[in-house]
Amino acid sequence: MNTSSTCGLCETPLPGGYLCDDCTAKTAGRLARMPRLYEELAEFLTPGPSTGERTSTRPAEAGLPVDEGALSLRGPGGIVGVLEDWRAAVCADRRVAEPPRVGPIARRVEAAARGLAADLAWVAAWWPVAGEFAAEVRALEGDVLSVVDRNRDEARRRRVGGCVAIDPSGVVCGAVVYHRPSESRVTCAWCGCVYGPSDLLALAGLLPSAA
Repeated sequence: MNTSSTCGLCETPLPGGYLCDDCTAKTAGRLARMPRLYEELAEFLTPGPSTGERTSTRPAEAGLPVDEGALSLRGPGGIVGVLEDWRAAVCADRRVAEPPRVGPIARRVEAAARGLAADLAWVAAWWPVAGEFAAEVRALEGDVLSVVDRNRDEARRRRVGGCVAIDPSGVVCGAVVYHRPSESRVTCAWCGCVYGPSDLLALAGLLPSAA
C-alpha cells in the first residue's frame, strides 16, 4: 500500500491506498448499476426516428435501423468487454483464476460487475491502477447514460410547427420542427434555421390544432 499518495480518480490526498472512500463508494454504485443499464439499452435497439421530415414534396431522411451506440455498448466490445478485461486484470494481479467468460452477455455483465465489486476494497487499497480502473468505469456509465438520456429525450419530443424560413428563391422550407424537453431553442433539421422560445410559441400558434 502507498504510505503517502493521492486518490487516483479525484486526486484527494490520502494517507495510503489508491482510491479515496468517496470514489470507492461511487465506483461500487456504478458497478452495481451496470447490469440494469445494460438491460435499459435494449429499449433503444429499434428503428430511430426521422430527423428531416418535410411538409413539402421533398423526401424525409431515413432514420438508422438501430441506435448504433446502444448496439455497440451491448456488444462483445462494450460493457461486457470493459468489465471482463478489468476483472481479468484484477485476477492476474491477485494471482487467482479468472472465471470463464461463458453464458449470455447479460449474465456475464452481472458476473463481472459483481466480481469487481467484491474486490473493490483490495483495488482501492493495493492496486496502483485503481484510478485508471475507476475512471474507465465512470466513463462507461457516462457512455450508457448518453444513449439512454438522448433516446428518452427524443421519445418525448413534440411537434411545434412547420419551418417558416424562406430560401433565396422565395420557397418556404416547410420542414416539421420538433422540440425536446431539454432544449431552450431548436434548429430546423432541414435548413438549419434556429428558433428561440418566443419563436416556438409563434410556430405552435400556426398549427391547425391550435386554431
